[in-house]
Amino acid sequence: MQVTLEVCVDSIDSAQAAERGGAHRVELSSDLVEGGVTPGAGLISHLRSRVSVPVFLMIRPRPGDFCYSADEFEIMRDDVGRAKSMGVDGVVLGILTKHGEVDIPRTRHLVEIAQPLNVTFHRAFDMTKDLFAALEQVIETGSTRLLTSGGKARAEDGVSRIAALNRRARGRIILVAAGGIRQANVSRILSEGGVAEIHANLASRVLSSMGFRKKNISLGSNRTPEYERLVVRETDVRSLLRAASIERRLQRPAATT
Repeated sequence: MQVTLEVCVDSIDSAQAAERGGAHRVELSSDLVEGGVTPGAGLISHLRSRVSVPVFLMIRPRPGDFCYSADEFEIMRDDVGRAKSMGVDGVVLGILTKHGEVDIPRTRHLVEIAQPLNVTFHRAFDMTKDLFAALEQVIETGSTRLLTSGGKARAEDGVSRIAALNRRARGRIILVAAGGIRQANVSRILSEGGVAEIHANLASRVLSSMGFRKKNISLGSNRTPEYERLVVRETDVRSLLRAASIERRLQRPAATT
């Protein structure tokens, strides 16, 4: 069984590097430092014309929690409709109630608007109060995939819970492991988690090409200095896929005679 690798990106450069490295799909967001929000129409349009792998679009109106106001929900509705018209292959979203449960009616409404696109319920799931109850709620929304780290900061730490959720799902939804997946731990996540799809943020810091630099002022936060940016490197994608492929070959049952 082949491993499917989805790489999250926020630029054309990163998306093209992910594709060259062998990624099977990209998740397009802006502001990845804050967990990702819906990107602008210009980026969506230009990226869609420059990569051939499927593009899943983040639908998130703001950083922070996942309990949205009526106005924010209307923005999400509009963004899902725009995503369809711009030729993306799927959307990634998630809405919670103030009680830490999946907001089934509003999420289902977005899923219905998105049809026939794939819909991934993102790691808002990991912020729910009961993962197993939330799994049933996500399935009830009609979502295609569920992104999860097993309720931990990293998939490696939540791998036993990922495996348990996958067993409970019984094929009713595709679980995608996410959260700190790297070459060093992907083997364990695949073997113990029992998943066939992984989602990774492989961005590395690169220096700006600016020659002139004004060092006594910063217009961004300390987390995003002006003269650095985060970019996906083709070599990192290849290395992760190589480690994942080796693990899958090791898991193949021995041939019988």
